Amino acid sequence: MHNNYMIFVSIVLPILAGVLLLVTPDRVFKSRQMLINMTAVSFVVCALSPVLVILRQTGNTLLLFFLVDEIPVFFAVDHLGRIFAGIVLLVFLLAGFFSFVYMSHEKNEKRYYGFYLITFGVLLGLCFSGNLVTLYLFYEFMTLVSMPLVLHTGSKEAVMAGLKYLFYSFCGAYMALFGIYFLYQYAIAFDDVEYQLWSGGYETSRHMLSFVSGGSLDLKAVAESGNTVLCLIAVFMMIVGFGVKAGCFPLHAWLPAAHPVAPAPASAFLSGIIVKGGVLAIVRTVYYVVGAEFLRGTWVQAVWASLAVVTLLMGSSLAFKEKVLKKRLAYSTVSNLSYILLGLSMLNATAFTGSILHVVFHAVIKSALFLSAGALIFITKNTKVNDFIGLGKRMPVLFWSYTVVSLGLIGIPPTSGVVSKWYLAVGCLESGLTGLSWIGSAALLVSALLTAGYLLPISIRAFLKETDYEAVRNDYREPRPLMLAPIVILAAVTLVLGLCPTPLIQLIQSGIAAGLF
Repeated sequence: MHNNYMIFVSIVLPILAGVLLLVTPDRVFKSRQMLINMTAVSFVVCALSPVLVILRQTGNTLLLFFLVDEIPVFFAVDHLGRIFAGIVLLVFLLAGFFSFVYMSHEKNEKRYYGFYLITFGVLLGLCFSGNLVTLYLFYEFMTLVSMPLVLHTGSKEAVMAGLKYLFYSFCGAYMALFGIYFLYQYAIAFDDVEYQLWSGGYETSRHMLSFVSGGSLDLKAVAESGNTVLCLIAVFMMIVGFGVKAGCFPLHAWLPAAHPVAPAPASAFLSGIIVKGGVLAIVRTVYYVVGAEFLRGTWVQAVWASLAVVTLLMGSSLAFKEKVLKKRLAYSTVSNLSYILLGLSMLNATAFTGSILHVVFHAVIKSALFLSAGALIFITKNTKVNDFIGLGKRMPVLFWSYTVVSLGLIGIPPTSGVVSKWYLAVGCLESGLTGLSWIGSAALLVSALLTAGYLLPISIRAFLKETDYEAVRNDYREPRPLMLAPIVILAAVTLVLGLCPTPLIQLIQSGIAAGLF
C-alpha cells in the first residue's frame, strides 16, 4: 500500500474500530476476557499503520476534499507531526494495556475502550493535519470524542467536570476560529502544491493557511493594510484559545476538575497527550502560519510569556498544597504545560528545542505518574497523598518507578527532565526580553523546587517512614504485571532519554527548528 494511503488508514482504522466496539451489542462478548482479547488485538492492529507512517520519510500528503476554494482538508507528514504522533502511540498502547486491569472494577468498560480508540484516531489526525483548517477540525473532534472519557463514571462530579471541559474547550476553540477567519485574508496562496489523490494520481492546486516553516502569512500585505494591530489581536486570541487545552491561565480551571474524576488510564492519556493538542495547535499557528518574526518584540510575546510564568508558578503552588493525589498531579500538569508555552513564547531556537523536548518528556513522565496513582488507588482504595505511608516496602518496584519519573519531572540528572529544562532556561536568557528573560529562568527554578516538594515526600514516606501495620491490609502487594509493566517501561524511557537525548535533540534542531527562526 502506498505510504500516502497509510496516513489515512492510521487515522480511520482506530476510529472505525472504536465505533464498531460501541455499536456491538454486549451479548456478543460472552465474557469480559473475550472483550479484553478483542480490544487488545484492536489496539495492536491500530498501532501498526501509524508506526509505518512515523518511520517513513516526511513529505507525504493525501488530499481528502476542498472545504472551500483554496482551503483543502488534507494530511501531510513532517518532523513535528512524527514526534507528536510517536508519543501519542506510546502512551496509547501503555495506558490502554494498563486499563485492562484497572477497568475491571468499572462499569461500561466496552464504551470506554470504544471512545479511547476513537480519540486515538482523532489525535493522529491532529498530528498529521496539513493546514490550519484541517487541524482545527480535528481539534474540535478531539474535544467531543474525549469528553466521554472524563464523564465515564457518570457521577455528578464527573458530569460537571465533563461539562466544564466541554465549555472551556469550545470557548477556546471559538476564539481560535475568529483568528483563523481574520488570518485567512492575509494568507499566501500557494499555486504549485501537489496532492496525492484517491485515484493514485496527483493534482496541483492552490491552497492557503498551510504549514510552512517560518510562516505562510503575507506580512507585506498585513503592513500595507494598516491592520497590524488587529492581526496581532487575532493571533493573541488564537494563542489564548488553543492555550485552554494546554491549561494556560486564566482558562485553566477545567483541567484540575476533569483529571481526578476520569479513570486513571484516561487521566494519563488526558494529561500526557490530549493537552498536548493545544500545544501542537499553538506551535502550528505561531511557527508555521504566522511566523515567529511577526511576533518577536511585540506585546503579544510579552503577554504570552507573562501568562506562562503566572500559570507555571500558580500550578506548582496549588499542587504543593493539594492533598488528593490525582488532583495534585493535575495541577502539576497545569504547571508543566506552561514550561512548554514559556519556551515557545521566547521565539528562539534554543527555547523551542527545550519546549519540544519537554512535550516528549512530560508525556512520558506524567503518564507514568497518573498510572502509578491509578495503581495505588486500585490496590488501596485510597486517594490522598498521606495514605501510602510505608507501602514502599510492600510495593518496591512501583514506588521506585514512581520515584524515577518524579526525579525526571523535577529535573534531576540523569533523568530526561534536566535536559529540557536546561534548554528552556538558556532559551529564556537568550531571548533578550526585558525582565522576562531572567524571570522566566527563575520561575523554572522555583517551580522545580515546588515540584520536589509535592512529589518526593510521597516516596520518602513510602520507603522511610514506618506505618501502623494494623491499619494497612496485609495483602497489599505489587500491582499485577499488566498494570506494573507500563509504569516500569515509562520509567525506563525517562532514564534512557535522560542518558541519550542527542538523537531526539538532533531531530528537533535539524528537522524542525531549521527555517522557523
